[in-house]
Amino acid sequence: MRDYRKFYIDGQWVAPAQPAELQVINPATDEPAGVISLGSAADVDAAVAAARRAFQGWSASSREERIAVLEKIIAIYQNRMDDMARAITEEMGAPLDAVARPLQAALPLWHFSTALDVLKNFAFEESLGTTTVVREPIGVCALITPWNWPANQVACKVAPALAAGCTMVLKPSEVAPFDAHVLAEILDEAGVPPGVFNLVDGDGPGVGAPLTAHPEVDFVSFTGSTRAGQLISKAAADTIKKLALELGGKSANIILDDADFEAAISEGVQTMMRNSGQSCNAPSRMLVPAARLGEVEEIARRTADAIVVGDPLDPATTMGPLASRAHFDKVQGMIETGLAEGAKLVCGGPGRPPGLDRGCYTRPTVFSQVDNQMTIAREEIFGPVLCIIPYGDEEEAVRIANDSPYGLSGYVTGGDLERVRKVARRLRTGNVHLNGAMPDPLAPFGGYKQSGVGREWGQHGFEEFLEVKAVMGDNPQ
Repeated sequence: MRDYRKFYIDGQWVAPAQPAELQVINPATDEPAGVISLGSAADVDAAVAAARRAFQGWSASSREERIAVLEKIIAIYQNRMDDMARAITEEMGAPLDAVARPLQAALPLWHFSTALDVLKNFAFEESLGTTTVVREPIGVCALITPWNWPANQVACKVAPALAAGCTMVLKPSEVAPFDAHVLAEILDEAGVPPGVFNLVDGDGPGVGAPLTAHPEVDFVSFTGSTRAGQLISKAAADTIKKLALELGGKSANIILDDADFEAAISEGVQTMMRNSGQSCNAPSRMLVPAARLGEVEEIARRTADAIVVGDPLDPATTMGPLASRAHFDKVQGMIETGLAEGAKLVCGGPGRPPGLDRGCYTRPTVFSQVDNQMTIAREEIFGPVLCIIPYGDEEEAVRIANDSPYGLSGYVTGGDLERVRKVARRLRTGNVHLNGAMPDPLAPFGGYKQSGVGREWGQHGFEEFLEVKAVMGDNPQ
């Protein structure tokens, strides 16, 4: 049992203002894996005050000083990769060998290394005629992160915030908080100055709401549901805070008629099911030529049936449980909705996979003959549920893809790269993957429409943590 009942505030591990414990449940076993404290507005006040005091010094630190701190963080993190991977497996069920170690725990190192590279080369000043344009740290940042890729989402906010010279208060998900505590230990060991990084555990009403509404917070970076993003936008409105919101998605995966169907369909299913389908950019709507629907269904069924669902500590497992009982119930309800609305069940369906009588395990499920107006095609399921939608021609495929309240990511696969490029440029999404291209740490990550505002990753994510000042007359001619 992990005991993480203390918060990290002003460089110290401190008890909460009011004791309130929460057990963190391992979704693979339905048993407690650890305990945290639920914070309150008083804890938020203490953390924000520490961040405000630290801002004057850290924002004035030199590029070289920040580079040195980031290099220390990276070195210590490398030695604690296995600790991080195991924490993630315990808190949200990612298979240790297939997902937690090679992906979940590795991605934070990616973000810290990228932030370091950006910092080394970033132009904080530029001349425009007689004016100097200066980019300065924005201030105290509220960082609120989800449970699905927990360490990744923490790192892609903390790393650029540190590099930019900001101070911060992190509220990780109370469903998956272990990884944030491991990272706090790493930052402490690396010598991040007191108050620069602060961690307060808690739920949305107890910590998230007072943090986002706090008058001493200058910027809120949030990753989570679109509904929560709406609430945060309203809470931040009174003090006109800058916001970066990375929200939901219902990404379309367009398979063009000249694609290698065996490879494209198989890859699409595997990408969808990775991390138990709990990815905001998952290709959850597979758009395929109607004339080849039967072929697509067979490849999809065969691929999904080959997924090994089970104990995340078993090296043979490729898909673990969903992250919590509440989320398991939601996904099960969406599968039932798909059946009730008349979608064709290709494989999977309600209930746990055979042989698993406890834990939040869900069958890899594929629906076909889905209409884009069905609930399962409109709403983010956030589980291992793929919707196959037939289209008549390329025009219809693009129309269906863009007919969504979301616009986070998109996927296009075909034999003619120029044709693939043209289709990609017509998609109203913040990201598009061509022919199976993987995510790029240097590329901006974020979405159109209800998928959010702002960008993360690389230089674009770094710039979210900066304000722009024009100093006129600084360069007299």
